[in-house]
Amino acid sequence: MDRAATPRQNKRVTITDVARYAGVSTAAVSKVMRNAYGVSPAMQERVRAAIAELGYRPHAAARGMRGRTYTIGVLLDNVRNAFFADILDGIQDELRDGEYTVLIGAAGFSPEEQAKTIRSMVDRQMDGLILIAPGTPRDEVLATAAATPTVVLGHHDGSDAHDSVVDADDVGAGLVVDRLVSLGHRDIALVSAPGTKANRWKRTPEIVLTAGYLEAMERHGLSEHAQVLHAAYSDEGGFKAGMTLLANAHRPTAVMTGADVAALGIYRAAHELGLRIPEDVSLVGYNNTALAALATVQLTSVDQAGHTMGSTAARMLIERVEGRRDRAMRTTMTPRLVQRGSTAAPGSR
Repeated sequence: MDRAATPRQNKRVTITDVARYAGVSTAAVSKVMRNAYGVSPAMQERVRAAIAELGYRPHAAARGMRGRTYTIGVLLDNVRNAFFADILDGIQDELRDGEYTVLIGAAGFSPEEQAKTIRSMVDRQMDGLILIAPGTPRDEVLATAAATPTVVLGHHDGSDAHDSVVDADDVGAGLVVDRLVSLGHRDIALVSAPGTKANRWKRTPEIVLTAGYLEAMERHGLSEHAQVLHAAYSDEGGFKAGMTLLANAHRPTAVMTGADVAALGIYRAAHELGLRIPEDVSLVGYNNTALAALATVQLTSVDQAGHTMGSTAARMLIERVEGRRDRAMRTTMTPRLVQRGSTAAPGSR
């Protein structure tokens, strides 16, 4: 590289500067930035070294005019849900060595606010979207996906319009019930997100989880003991559910939830009521976030590989954005139960 060709620092570095510095054509630089086929590893290394040395940052507006902004929008409902952090880490790690920037839209639980956020991402010409269990009406998501490459993470409803990354939630529920029954539990309750029929998603994670729980309870001859309570996947939602379930004279001996964050709320409710976990009630979460492994918590939880879900979603999205694939794909994660100290036989001391 010709060090003398280094542009002055007070001047914005252009793609031409990068090409001159690397001793290649501007077309070659463009190919490297687009991860296009036909670029040798040596060329990749040479151009990326020049980009790093010069501190080159492509102009977003100019890229948008040429049809690419190198931005990816991620929609989620609750920034306090630690599982979403695992997913985001996976997305970021997958995109780290490329030119794409991840922009996060934390829209809350309102379907209207989520829809507004998705529209804002589209209006800003983001190259692709990753929607984490969207509450937005399915028809609107399908319309968005028809124009903008989209990956829906969580929902089991298949479509030719978007890619999907899901967890086998029914299998995960079965793992929990099987384990609790093996410990001697019969009164096993499920706390699951309420969902809404108005958004026309027929197989959301909570619906599939509930179906798996009910099927497992029936398989063990415990259908009459099945109890499903709906609550938001948040600490407050879990606390309210816990106060309802555990203050009952006929409280369950075990509670499973669809999210670790809700399980922690139930943990707090149990403490408020003077109950011990697992001596008085066993508790199981879902997601196996870092919080579950804390020494003071030791929450048994279902691991659904959040980091892998995120990295897979990002990889699938970039394939569509860059035209390497034009057919929708679906990837399913296999859950596993991670046992810790929050579960034990009923009435154990």
